[in-house]
Amino acid sequence: MDTIWSMSDLGERVTVLVYSNSADVRAAVRTAVGRRPAPDTGRIDWVECETNAQVVQQLDEGGLDAVILDGEAQPTGGMGLARQFKYEIDDCPPIIVLIARRQDGWLASWSLADAVINSPLDPIEAAEVVAEQLRRRRSGIPVVR
Repeated sequence: MDTIWSMSDLGERVTVLVYSNSADVRAAVRTAVGRRPAPDTGRIDWVECETNAQVVQQLDEGGLDAVILDGEAQPTGGMGLARQFKYEIDDCPPIIVLIARRQDGWLASWSLADAVINSPLDPIEAAEVVAEQLRRRRSGIPVVR
């Protein structure tokens, strides 16, 4: 997926996937991040995934600007998925991992996640993290493998 953004795209929509086996966690992420995390980012169209198979299908289809994975999801956690995607997907969209404990940051680093959001969710932090990753994607900053 080759996505090239220009300044004229600032009013455009962006697509963000959120994965968790818990509908409550998905709803909390959507609520915390909001529909537009910053004035210079596009309005978010949310794609919700309840299973890892749904996430893989959505990534295969392309068109995602960012991916938020629940590190505590069952039976497949978001950190393992993040690592898999970073190794397997060319031009992988930025991956943000939701972690339950700040001390799990090292594990999120192992997963090759581009960023983390700490739980309990702070709406200001969540929106800032997502906005920064959308900006990085728009600017074409390559992902690190």
